[in-house]
This record gives sequence, structure tokens and C-alpha cells, in this order.
Amino acid sequence: MPSSTHNSLQACIDLGSNSFHLLIAQWTPERIEIIERCSERVQLGEGVRASGAISPAAFERGLDCLKRFDELLGRYPVARYWALGTNTFRVASNAQSFIRAADQLGIHISPITGTQEAVLIYAGVLSGLPKSAARRLVIDIGGGSTEVIVGHGSAQLFTESLAVGSVAWRDSYFGQAHLSEQTLELAMDSALADASAAFARVSPAVKAAGWDEAFAASGTIKMLASVCEAHGFGAGQVSKEALLALRSAFIDHIISGVELPGLKERRKDLLLAGWSVLLGVMQAYSIDKITFSATALREGMLEFMMRNQQALRILDSEDMPRFKQRD
Repeated sequence: MPSSTHNSLQACIDLGSNSFHLLIAQWTPERIEIIERCSERVQLGEGVRASGAISPAAFERGLDCLKRFDELLGRYPVARYWALGTNTFRVASNAQSFIRAADQLGIHISPITGTQEAVLIYAGVLSGLPKSAARRLVIDIGGGSTEVIVGHGSAQLFTESLAVGSVAWRDSYFGQAHLSEQTLELAMDSALADASAAFARVSPAVKAAGWDEAFAASGTIKMLASVCEAHGFGAGQVSKEALLALRSAFIDHIISGVELPGLKERRKDLLLAGWSVLLGVMQAYSIDKITFSATALREGMLEFMMRNQQALRILDSEDMPRFKQRD
């Protein structure tokens, strides 16, 4: 890549169905140095599974966040940026209206396919791990979709994006007030069964690719790993045993407000949906324990922008969106 890329600041904007993230970074010898990072819980995908469109409230929240991102970008000499839209931009009927509105703010958004998202997630997770000969299963549970990747080194052996996400599952199964423990139990059973069935559709391909280690990235695993650690199940990992053991504590927290150590209040609304989706993944792929990865899509975007643009193999028929110059 041109040497100017290494000498200037670059930015990536990850526009997820739950949160928007901004990273500003600079290439330094042997590593990428993060200069600034910012995240906001926009929940752009709220209600999209039912209505098929970004709601007026979420539309406004998203644009307000982009205004703040643009102001933050203006404080640094950023040469190029990359703003990528994920699942909500793939499925919402008014996604193009949001993209046009963002353009008016000076931020050009490029929607990416599920496969492209999966490739960048794998690169991001890999950037935070030591080199290994092991085959790695990488799961990224987002607000609107979950990406599943099996890789060996830098090569992706299997990639899939499934329409199962924490915000979508919350809206579908936990959107109404549950007045009793019984109704909540039934909702959790249904959400878990449907998540497991959705992931099981690609289980033969995951098994055929083969994997030795399992990693999960993004907010859902981070939330559940924190709760599991606070309850004595170990740090940085989530086990099926822990998720099953904590089920009653989760129900007590939602119904009675019993304190749940390790859970941030702002994540409470996604607790049961996240439990259902993660446990569904683990059941479908026979994962006993999965390790939390602190790096994901946005770090993969930086890897692609700054270091591995030629090395990352994208499907021949799909080209990544181009980077944009800052005015």
C-alpha cells in the first residue's frame, strides 16, 4: 500500500444493528496504534425484524450519533475513512434513505454483504490472537445477524451470516412485558429452540471444515462473559454449564429485580436474547466453552485498510467498498 497510508490517520466506522463504533488509528512500525475510539448504543435495528424498516426514532438516533462522529473526526487530521453498514443496511426497506441522510452530514456509508462482514470479523479476531496452527471457529453475535467463520491461519475455510441477532431476538421473543415466571420460561425456551435450529442449518458445513478452538466477539459475549466471571465461572470464557446454571438467576433479575453481578444496567434488555442466541450457537456446534475476543469487525476494517488489503481473500465476485477521503 502507498507509504502515505502509513503516515496519516485512518478511521473506520462500524454501523451495527445495536451499536455504532468509531476508531481512529495510525500505522506505526509493526503495529496499528489506536488514537481514539467511541461507541454509542444506537439500536438502529430496533423493530426492523417486525416492520422491515428503520423506525423514525432509531433513524434519528443514528443520525445524531453520526453528527457526533463527524465532529470527532474533525478534531484529527484523518486522511481516509471507511463507514460500513451491516445487517440493518442489508434488510431495512428505508436503508437507502438513511444512507442519503448520512451523506448530507458528510459520511458516506457502504453496506456490505454478510460474507464480507464475516471476512472482516475473522481478520479482526485474528489480529488479537497469537499465531497458531489450530483451526479456529469464530462467532460474532450482532444486533441483527450472527457471523460464523471457520479459519486456518489467515484463510477462511467457511463463512456464513445468519439472520439471528440479540436485538432481533429481543424484539421477537422478549419485546412484551412477561408478567410471570412461567411465561418468561416459555419465551426463553422458544427463543433458544429457534436460535439453535437456525444455527443448525449450517452445522454440517461447520463440522466438515473442522475446528480446534472457539472464539466469540462483540457485545453479547462480552456481557455474558462478565456475568459468568462475576458468578465464579472463570474469566474470559463462557461455558454451556454456566449459561444453564445461571438461567434462574437471569429470570429472577428480570422479574424481581434481584441484583445480577457483572451485568451493566444498559445491557439488561438484551440479557435473555443474548443468552438464547449464544446458547443456541453452542448447542448447534457442540461447543462446551467459548473464549471472548476483544477484537472484531472494526479491528478487521483497520487491518484491511492499513496492512492486509492484498492478503485478505474476499470472494472473487465481491469487491469491498472503497475507502473515502476526508474533506
